[in-house]
Amino acid sequence: MSKVPSPCIDVCKFKLEGHCIGCGMTKKAKKAFKKLDGKKARRAFLSDLLAVQDRMGVKTRGWAKGYRKRCAKKGVDCPLDEADQAA
Repeated sequence: MSKVPSPCIDVCKFKLEGHCIGCGMTKKAKKAFKKLDGKKARRAFLSDLLAVQDRMGVKTRGWAKGYRKRCAKKGVDCPLDEADQAA
């Protein structure tokens, strides 16, 4: 079972109502993700983050492409691809 990578894509500029312009997380959410234990909890977090990104408009800034690249670099299957297949 591969670990679900952090949604952070190393932009880290909190200019959208306290949310990062790169991934949509707040500083508090970034800390919370690091403490999550298990693939299921991290996938649930990622699912919630996608809703936040939709509301904030982060997806249009290339987050998904950056996250897929991060997953590939870590050698893990991207949870976004699995979610696309389920839809």
